[in-house]
Amino acid sequence: MDGVSHRWEVGAVRIGRLPDNQPTLFGAFLVPEFTPDNVTRELEWLAPHFAAADGRIGLSFHSTLIESDRRRIIIDTCMGNDKPRPAPLWDAQLGWHLRRGDYLERLAQAGFAREAVDLVVLTHLHGDHVGWNTMLEGGRWIPTFPNARYLIVREEWQFWSRSDDPHFRIPLEDSVRPVVEAGMVEWVDVNYRIDANLRLAPTPGHTHAHVSVVIESRGARVITTGDLIHHPLQCAHPDWNCRFDLDPARARATLRRCADDRTLVFGTHFPAPSAGRVVAHRGAFRFVPDFGLS
Repeated sequence: MDGVSHRWEVGAVRIGRLPDNQPTLFGAFLVPEFTPDNVTRELEWLAPHFAAADGRIGLSFHSTLIESDRRRIIIDTCMGNDKPRPAPLWDAQLGWHLRRGDYLERLAQAGFAREAVDLVVLTHLHGDHVGWNTMLEGGRWIPTFPNARYLIVREEWQFWSRSDDPHFRIPLEDSVRPVVEAGMVEWVDVNYRIDANLRLAPTPGHTHAHVSVVIESRGARVITTGDLIHHPLQCAHPDWNCRFDLDPARARATLRRCADDRTLVFGTHFPAPSAGRVVAHRGAFRFVPDFGLS
């Protein structure tokens, strides 16, 4: 996986992270309690990877790249290029609107040329997880990965495809519906097994049918979070919920279950190195990073 910023080997599975965007910003728009004062109170363990001295937090919008059972698998496809995401619907700090990045070029450098991708797994259908499902060609949104199957939980599609909220409806129309109409989707349930090493696990709360991806190989175990948690600071304050959580109480309960499990956690929005373990800290938890192989 040349070209990825960090990589890991978990049993027979190779894992890498490929960022689409990595902003540093004030985070109260995401979690109301992420004020500069609250962030700097935890700076002892958040710095330097996850927060800055002025109270800004780091976020990462990245795909998790998996090589398992001779297949190339992408978990979540970030924001994409050319997508209309104007303020005030989307926070202007994020720079989503009609953005242009070199994600596909770096993906190819990592050995995941878009024609070589076998499977795209979507933890849920929010716009920052589905953007590179499609690309603009000749004024039309076409599937980015022409030889891949797109794995989508049926309940997740059924819920969001009925929504009139433009926050969710617009990304659904330009980044999900085109692959549905192209017949490239594999509809699954929340407990679907992908292969001998990978399976979905229901982690509801952020969305109705949100899933994480569990990797188990040769006695090692990893869980990728999706949007179960957005930033390591939430480990110390499990009652601080993302304002976009559909069911905050379920999101908190799911997070606590994962915190009790000492497996390696891959935070889908955590800045590099993104992987680590949740350990006890001051009556709650903190996140200890794992820097992998590079």
